[in-house]
Amino acid sequence: MKLGTEDKKKLGILAVVGVLALGAAFYMYSELSSPDIPPPVAATVTTVPARVPAKNGVAKNVGTSATHLDPTLHMKAMLVTESLVYSGSGRNIFSASSAPVVIPRAIAAARPKGPVAPVLTGPVGPPPLPPIDLKFFGTATSANGVRRAFLLHGEDVFLASPGDIVQRRYQVGTISANSIVIKDMTDNNTQTLPLIVN
Repeated sequence: MKLGTEDKKKLGILAVVGVLALGAAFYMYSELSSPDIPPPVAATVTTVPARVPAKNGVAKNVGTSATHLDPTLHMKAMLVTESLVYSGSGRNIFSASSAPVVIPRAIAAARPKGPVAPVLTGPVGPPPLPPIDLKFFGTATSANGVRRAFLLHGEDVFLASPGDIVQRRYQVGTISANSIVIKDMTDNNTQTLPLIVN
């Protein structure tokens, strides 16, 4: 009895798989055999008056509406357009043997003839030295009589005596009440800075 039940289960599973396979085959056949073709769209007709030159040189309108459009060829109208001859003034851009382009002559020579007068310039010297980037804004005298200067570089304030080096570049020279002598050691530039009063 066991043997019969197992065969029935196998037979039932085989039947279900077969039905599913037949359904899938039918679906694939129906999809591949008849592709989806959209219905034809009605063509829109734009009515633009077409100008056809007549034999006497006057153009006339041909086919200004959808009722006047005719899909057949009219050989007479085609022969008229083929027999047109360019009659404009100037050069025909469609022909290599048409009138050449006329380039006007220059009124004066581009380069003057004869010797050119030299441009006189003053003596050329070395470029001016850049200003020293320090501001002198006050002095202070110590108890032993040595005058020291207040110097400003950006937001940094320095208190320097004669002979001191500021910013590893500027050497302080003579300090007076209204000015200070500073030497830029990178290019041996010595300048006198005035006292800045705020």
